[in-house]
Amino acid sequence: MIEDKHTERTNIEDLGEFGLIKQLTRDVELKQASTLKGIGDDAAVLDFKAKECVISTDMLVEGVHFDLSYMPLKHLGYKAVVVNLSDIYAMNAAASQITVSIAISNRFPVEALEELYQGIKTAAKIYKVDLVGGDTTTSTRGLIMSITAIGYQDKNKVVYRSGAKPNDLVVVTGDLGAAYMGLQILEREKKVFEVNPNSQPDLDLYTYLIERQLKPEARKDIQILLEALEVQPTSMIDISDGLSSEALHLSSNSEVGVTLYEEKLPLDPVVINTCEEFNLNSTTVALNGGEDYELLFTISQEDYTKIKGNPNLTVIGHITEKNSGNYLVTRSNESVALKAQGWNPIKNS
Repeated sequence: MIEDKHTERTNIEDLGEFGLIKQLTRDVELKQASTLKGIGDDAAVLDFKAKECVISTDMLVEGVHFDLSYMPLKHLGYKAVVVNLSDIYAMNAAASQITVSIAISNRFPVEALEELYQGIKTAAKIYKVDLVGGDTTTSTRGLIMSITAIGYQDKNKVVYRSGAKPNDLVVVTGDLGAAYMGLQILEREKKVFEVNPNSQPDLDLYTYLIERQLKPEARKDIQILLEALEVQPTSMIDISDGLSSEALHLSSNSEVGVTLYEEKLPLDPVVINTCEEFNLNSTTVALNGGEDYELLFTISQEDYTKIKGNPNLTVIGHITEKNSGNYLVTRSNESVALKAQGWNPIKNS
């Protein structure tokens, strides 16, 4: 598939490791004041002065985290950066640098990797982060990517998963479930294509869902918004594995209970309609779908008036005492125990 897409094919071994790195990063520009030295030496040199440094690493494996039959390489590069930056924003921090390491099999020509790096560099430009290093090596099968994201924040403004207190409000950004339903659409169309390669899918109705799956965006704006509103979250996490899993992480780390309300879960109408089409429960999808990369956080009740009515934020529940447990209150006012049924990178591998 990759060979057919490119009119030229340059074998990676023709360039060698350092030649490949030079080729892929030849137009990288450094913008962050904290970057003293980027690509080109044994290590990058960063200076955050009085700020605390925040670091997160994530790995993406072909066949486990992405499927190149419907994931364009440029989108993959973009998404790989975004999902890592999301972890930095989940600490209420600003992102500043990334490193990119890839392991590739010989089925990938240099031109394919240039397409991958085009997505990486586009994300770096949009989110204003510097690409300062990484590594390349061979893989016996497929493509493996590991990205490290680096950021900074004042010591008293970094937010952990462990700060939620009873009576705090549980808040989520954006809407839920769209990325999961985008995946369902892509998987369905892949099966149709395998049966009939001449089939041309009409995806216009699902543009929002597919974009949320193939080209998600990290909520860089939320840290800026909360600071402008003078709201300091008490705990925070990004929604990568599903709302229920992340809510339970906050509960466990903060040693509290959590109650969420089904009627408060933010769902886009396209998600609801597509769930009906697939005969799926939209609440189940919102709770367990994953890959939304929205932020889930808690605030003190005193801050409610500051966020009330903000279109970016929805209060979906509250924090309780630890012995109260973790529940979803349904529309029929029944309390159902929250379970972590979202993505498990070990179980699902």
